[in-house]
Amino acid sequence: MRIHFSRGFTLIETLVALTIVAVALLAGLRAVGTMAHTGAQLKLRLLAQISAENRIAELRAARAFPGIGSRTVACPQGGVPLECVEEAKATPNPLFRRIEVRVYQGADRDRLLVELIGILPRES
Repeated sequence: MRIHFSRGFTLIETLVALTIVAVALLAGLRAVGTMAHTGAQLKLRLLAQISAENRIAELRAARAFPGIGSRTVACPQGGVPLECVEEAKATPNPLFRRIEVRVYQGADRDRLLVELIGILPRES
């Protein structure tokens, strides 16, 4: 008498394979979520960088020589409400001002997005 064994996977082997696939899919899903979050943060920082550069360019174009001190200006970019805090400081040469522009999202001052420093000359 001949006994015929069927070839195939046992229940345990199938469950182990499904567990491995599930873990791999969860890891992939988490990686995609992290990449999406990182992409959004990069976009926000890029918009903040553009806003800071625009503020310094506006001051240069207006030939402004601001007084020493600080002021807050709304500087939205790409539909994102951003706030630019400009701080004008003296330099060793009285013909120049150091301008520090810090950009925050909205009025939230807990997290700095970008800081850009520029030098403005006094126009004669």
